[in-house]
Amino acid sequence: MLPMREVLEAVAAGEISVAAAEAELAGYATGDAGRFDAARVSRSGVPEAILADGKTAAEIAALAETAVETTGRAIATRLAPDAVPAIREHLATSHPETDVEWNERSRWLVATAPDFERPALAASVGVVTAGTSDAEPAGEAAMVAREMGAEVHRTDDVGVASLARMIDRLDELREMAVLIVAAGREGALPTAIAGLVDVPVIGLPVSTGYGHAGEGEAALSGMLQSCTALSVVNIDAGFSAGAQAGLIARRIDGAQSDE
Repeated sequence: MLPMREVLEAVAAGEISVAAAEAELAGYATGDAGRFDAARVSRSGVPEAILADGKTAAEIAALAETAVETTGRAIATRLAPDAVPAIREHLATSHPETDVEWNERSRWLVATAPDFERPALAASVGVVTAGTSDAEPAGEAAMVAREMGAEVHRTDDVGVASLARMIDRLDELREMAVLIVAAGREGALPTAIAGLVDVPVIGLPVSTGYGHAGEGEAALSGMLQSCTALSVVNIDAGFSAGAQAGLIARRIDGAQSDE
Protein backbone atom coordinates (compact mmCIF):
# COMPACT_ATOMS: atom_id res chain seq x y z
CA MET A 1 0.00 0.00 0.00
CA LEU A 2 1.08 3.57 -0.69
CA PRO A 3 1.40 6.10 2.13
CA MET A 4 -1.80 8.13 2.63
CA ARG A 5 -0.25 11.40 1.52
CA GLU A 6 0.98 9.91 -1.76
CA VAL A 7 -2.50 8.50 -2.42
CA LEU A 8 -4.18 11.85 -1.74
CA GLU A 9 -1.67 13.68 -3.92
CA ALA A 10 -2.27 11.18 -6.73
CA VAL A 11 -6.04 11.74 -6.50
CA ALA A 12 -5.57 15.52 -6.50
CA ALA A 13 -3.35 15.26 -9.58
CA GLY A 14 -5.88 13.11 -11.38
CA GLU A 15 -3.44 10.21 -11.58
CA ILE A 16 -5.72 7.67 -9.87
CA SER A 17 -9.48 7.42 -9.34
CA VAL A 18 -11.33 7.70 -6.04
CA ALA A 19 -12.03 3.95 -6.19
CA ALA A 20 -8.35 3.17 -6.67
CA ALA A 21 -7.47 5.47 -3.79
CA GLU A 22 -10.01 3.81 -1.50
CA ALA A 23 -8.59 0.40 -2.46
CA GLU A 24 -5.08 1.59 -1.55
CA LEU A 25 -6.14 3.00 1.80
CA ALA A 26 -8.87 0.62 2.95
CA GLY A 27 -8.16 -2.51 0.92
CA TYR A 28 -11.57 -2.40 -0.75
CA ALA A 29 -13.50 -0.14 -3.10
CA THR A 30 -17.16 0.75 -2.59
CA GLY A 31 -19.69 1.16 -5.37
CA ASP A 32 -23.45 0.95 -5.91
CA ALA A 33 -23.15 -2.81 -6.54
CA GLY A 34 -21.22 -3.52 -3.33
CA ARG A 35 -17.67 -3.59 -2.01
CA PHE A 36 -14.84 -5.12 -4.01
CA ASP A 37 -12.05 -6.67 -1.94
CA ALA A 38 -9.08 -5.31 -3.86
CA ALA A 39 -6.55 -6.47 -1.26
CA ARG A 40 -7.64 -10.11 -1.13
CA VAL A 41 -4.95 -11.45 -3.45
CA SER A 42 -2.14 -9.73 -1.54
CA ARG A 43 -3.67 -10.75 1.79
CA SER A 44 -4.53 -14.39 1.08
CA GLY A 45 -2.99 -15.28 -2.26
CA VAL A 46 -6.44 -15.96 -3.74
CA PRO A 47 -7.86 -13.34 -6.13
CA GLU A 48 -11.24 -11.78 -5.42
CA ALA A 49 -13.96 -13.02 -7.77
CA ILE A 50 -17.43 -11.77 -8.59
CA LEU A 51 -20.01 -14.50 -8.02
CA ALA A 52 -22.68 -13.78 -10.62
CA ASP A 53 -25.44 -15.80 -8.95
CA GLY A 54 -28.08 -13.42 -7.61
CA LYS A 55 -26.59 -10.34 -9.29
CA THR A 56 -27.92 -8.41 -12.27
CA ALA A 57 -25.78 -7.91 -15.37
CA ALA A 58 -25.45 -4.22 -14.47
CA GLU A 59 -24.18 -5.07 -10.98
CA ILE A 60 -21.67 -7.59 -12.32
CA ALA A 61 -20.46 -5.07 -14.90
CA ALA A 62 -20.05 -2.35 -12.27
CA LEU A 63 -18.06 -4.66 -10.00
CA ALA A 64 -15.94 -5.79 -12.95
CA GLU A 65 -15.15 -2.16 -13.73
CA THR A 66 -14.08 -1.58 -10.14
CA ALA A 67 -11.96 -4.73 -10.19
CA VAL A 68 -10.10 -3.72 -13.35
CA GLU A 69 -9.65 -0.18 -12.05
CA THR A 70 -8.21 -1.25 -8.70
CA THR A 71 -6.36 -4.50 -9.45
CA GLY A 72 -6.02 -4.64 -13.23
CA ARG A 73 -8.14 -7.80 -13.43
CA ALA A 74 -11.75 -8.88 -12.98
CA ILE A 75 -12.85 -12.47 -12.47
CA ALA A 76 -16.53 -13.38 -12.64
CA THR A 77 -17.93 -16.88 -12.07
CA ARG A 78 -21.27 -18.64 -12.62
CA LEU A 79 -22.26 -16.16 -15.32
CA ALA A 80 -25.42 -16.52 -17.37
CA PRO A 81 -24.48 -16.24 -21.07
CA ASP A 82 -26.95 -13.42 -21.68
CA ALA A 83 -25.10 -11.22 -19.14
CA VAL A 84 -21.80 -11.35 -21.01
CA PRO A 85 -22.62 -8.81 -23.79
CA ALA A 86 -23.62 -6.19 -21.21
CA ILE A 87 -20.38 -6.71 -19.31
CA ARG A 88 -18.30 -6.49 -22.48
CA GLU A 89 -20.08 -3.30 -23.52
CA HIS A 90 -19.66 -1.71 -20.10
CA LEU A 91 -15.93 -2.48 -19.97
CA ALA A 92 -15.45 -1.35 -23.57
CA THR A 93 -16.78 2.05 -22.51
CA SER A 94 -15.06 2.41 -19.13
CA HIS A 95 -11.77 0.64 -19.97
CA PRO A 96 -11.63 0.30 -23.76
CA GLU A 97 -8.29 -1.54 -23.88
CA THR A 98 -9.39 -4.29 -21.51
CA ASP A 99 -9.07 -7.84 -22.83
CA VAL A 100 -12.13 -10.00 -22.04
CA GLU A 101 -11.99 -13.81 -22.03
CA TRP A 102 -15.29 -15.71 -21.74
CA ASN A 103 -15.57 -19.47 -21.22
CA GLU A 104 -19.07 -20.54 -22.15
CA ARG A 105 -18.76 -24.13 -20.87
CA SER A 106 -17.56 -23.24 -17.38
CA ARG A 107 -19.33 -19.85 -17.33
CA TRP A 108 -16.42 -17.73 -16.18
CA LEU A 109 -15.12 -14.41 -17.46
CA VAL A 110 -11.68 -12.88 -16.95
CA ALA A 111 -11.01 -9.28 -17.94
CA THR A 112 -7.49 -7.84 -17.80
CA ALA A 113 -6.04 -4.38 -18.29
CA PRO A 114 -3.20 -4.04 -20.82
CA ASP A 115 -0.56 -3.63 -18.10
CA PHE A 116 -1.78 -6.51 -15.92
CA GLU A 117 0.79 -9.24 -15.32
CA ARG A 118 -0.48 -12.61 -14.15
CA PRO A 119 1.86 -14.25 -11.60
CA ALA A 120 3.97 -17.18 -12.81
CA LEU A 121 4.66 -20.05 -10.44
CA ALA A 122 7.17 -22.83 -10.95
CA ALA A 123 4.58 -25.45 -10.02
CA SER A 124 2.02 -27.41 -12.01
CA VAL A 125 -1.61 -28.19 -11.24
CA GLY A 126 -3.27 -31.13 -12.95
CA VAL A 127 -7.04 -30.92 -13.48
CA VAL A 128 -8.57 -34.33 -14.14
CA THR A 129 -12.14 -35.18 -15.12
CA ALA A 130 -13.86 -38.54 -15.00
CA GLY A 131 -16.05 -37.60 -17.96
CA THR A 132 -17.18 -34.77 -20.19
CA SER A 133 -20.07 -34.02 -17.83
CA ASP A 134 -17.55 -32.88 -15.20
CA ALA A 135 -16.11 -30.13 -17.42
CA GLU A 136 -18.01 -27.16 -15.97
CA PRO A 137 -16.66 -27.12 -12.39
CA ALA A 138 -13.32 -28.53 -13.54
CA GLY A 139 -12.95 -25.61 -15.95
CA GLU A 140 -13.67 -23.16 -13.15
CA ALA A 141 -11.00 -24.82 -11.00
CA ALA A 142 -8.48 -24.70 -13.84
CA MET A 143 -9.13 -21.00 -14.40
CA VAL A 144 -8.59 -20.10 -10.74
CA ALA A 145 -5.35 -22.08 -10.51
CA ARG A 146 -4.18 -20.41 -13.74
CA GLU A 147 -5.03 -16.93 -12.48
CA MET A 148 -3.02 -17.66 -9.33
CA GLY A 149 -0.02 -18.36 -11.55
CA ALA A 150 0.16 -22.15 -11.71
CA GLU A 151 0.88 -24.11 -14.87
CA VAL A 152 -2.37 -25.99 -15.53
CA HIS A 153 -2.55 -29.32 -17.36
CA ARG A 154 -5.85 -30.97 -18.25
CA THR A 155 -6.50 -34.72 -18.34
CA ASP A 156 -10.07 -35.43 -19.40
CA ASP A 157 -12.41 -38.40 -19.64
CA VAL A 158 -10.43 -40.96 -17.62
CA GLY A 159 -13.21 -42.26 -15.34
CA VAL A 160 -13.39 -45.58 -13.55
CA ALA A 161 -15.79 -47.11 -16.08
CA SER A 162 -12.56 -47.94 -17.92
CA LEU A 163 -9.56 -47.57 -15.62
CA ALA A 164 -7.20 -48.28 -18.51
CA ARG A 165 -7.76 -44.69 -19.67
CA MET A 166 -6.41 -43.35 -16.37
CA ILE A 167 -3.55 -45.85 -16.14
CA ASP A 168 -2.39 -44.72 -19.58
CA ARG A 169 -1.98 -41.16 -18.22
CA LEU A 170 -0.54 -42.07 -14.83
CA ASP A 171 3.04 -41.00 -15.57
CA GLU A 172 1.77 -37.52 -16.50
CA LEU A 173 -0.34 -37.26 -13.36
CA ARG A 174 2.62 -38.16 -11.17
CA GLU A 175 4.57 -35.19 -12.54
CA MET A 176 2.08 -32.63 -11.20
CA ALA A 177 2.61 -30.72 -7.95
CA VAL A 178 -1.06 -31.15 -7.03
CA LEU A 179 -4.09 -32.74 -8.67
CA ILE A 180 -7.72 -31.66 -8.77
CA VAL A 181 -9.89 -34.65 -9.68
CA ALA A 182 -13.51 -33.96 -10.67
CA ALA A 183 -16.04 -36.77 -10.73
CA GLY A 184 -19.78 -37.23 -10.41
CA ARG A 185 -21.90 -40.37 -10.03
CA GLU A 186 -20.23 -42.40 -7.22
CA GLY A 187 -17.12 -40.19 -7.23
CA ALA A 188 -14.59 -43.03 -7.27
CA LEU A 189 -11.90 -41.50 -9.50
CA PRO A 190 -10.14 -39.30 -6.89
CA THR A 191 -9.77 -42.32 -4.59
CA ALA A 192 -8.36 -44.45 -7.40
CA ILE A 193 -5.84 -41.77 -8.41
CA ALA A 194 -4.84 -40.85 -4.84
CA GLY A 195 -3.85 -44.47 -4.25
CA LEU A 196 -1.44 -44.38 -7.18
CA VAL A 197 0.32 -40.99 -6.93
CA ASP A 198 2.50 -39.31 -4.31
CA VAL A 199 1.12 -35.78 -4.76
CA PRO A 200 -1.77 -34.02 -2.98
CA VAL A 201 -5.18 -34.84 -4.49
CA ILE A 202 -8.20 -32.56 -4.15
CA GLY A 203 -11.50 -34.28 -4.83
CA LEU A 204 -14.10 -32.18 -6.64
CA PRO A 205 -17.54 -33.86 -6.49
CA VAL A 206 -19.79 -32.96 -9.41
CA SER A 207 -23.58 -32.81 -9.46
CA THR A 208 -24.01 -35.47 -12.12
CA GLY A 209 -25.88 -38.68 -11.43
CA TYR A 210 -29.53 -39.26 -10.66
CA GLY A 211 -31.84 -41.32 -8.48
CA HIS A 212 -30.72 -42.29 -4.96
CA ALA A 213 -28.04 -39.87 -3.68
CA GLY A 214 -27.90 -38.14 -7.05
CA GLU A 215 -26.91 -34.53 -7.80
CA GLY A 216 -23.41 -35.08 -6.42
CA GLU A 217 -24.40 -36.39 -2.99
CA ALA A 218 -23.01 -39.88 -3.57
CA ALA A 219 -19.83 -38.41 -5.07
CA LEU A 220 -19.32 -36.14 -2.06
CA SER A 221 -20.00 -38.94 0.44
CA GLY A 222 -17.72 -41.34 -1.38
CA MET A 223 -14.83 -38.87 -1.46
CA LEU A 224 -15.29 -38.00 2.22
CA GLN A 225 -15.19 -41.72 3.06
CA SER A 226 -12.13 -42.38 0.89
CA CYS A 227 -9.52 -44.67 2.42
CA THR A 228 -6.78 -42.80 0.54
CA ALA A 229 -5.12 -39.52 1.53
CA LEU A 230 -7.61 -37.17 -0.09
CA SER A 231 -9.02 -33.71 0.61
CA VAL A 232 -12.49 -32.77 -0.65
CA VAL A 233 -14.36 -29.57 -1.49
CA ASN A 234 -18.11 -29.09 -1.73
CA ILE A 235 -20.24 -30.20 -4.68
CA ASP A 236 -19.38 -28.26 -7.85
CA ALA A 237 -17.03 -26.00 -5.84
CA GLY A 238 -14.55 -25.49 -8.65
CA PHE A 239 -13.39 -22.13 -7.32
CA SER A 240 -12.50 -23.62 -3.93
CA ALA A 241 -10.64 -26.54 -5.52
CA GLY A 242 -8.67 -24.21 -7.79
CA ALA A 243 -7.83 -21.88 -4.91
CA GLN A 244 -6.58 -24.73 -2.72
CA ALA A 245 -4.43 -26.08 -5.54
CA GLY A 246 -3.14 -22.59 -6.28
CA LEU A 247 -2.11 -22.07 -2.66
CA ILE A 248 -0.20 -25.36 -2.67
CA ALA A 249 1.50 -24.31 -5.92
CA ARG A 250 2.47 -20.97 -4.32
CA ARG A 251 4.11 -22.74 -1.38
CA ILE A 252 6.04 -25.06 -3.68
CA ASP A 253 7.16 -22.13 -5.81
CA GLY A 254 8.24 -20.24 -2.69
CA ALA A 255 10.19 -23.20 -1.37
CA GLN A 256 12.02 -23.59 -4.68
CA SER A 257 12.85 -19.88 -4.72
CA ASP A 258 14.40 -20.15 -1.24
CA GLU A 259 16.78 -22.93 -2.24
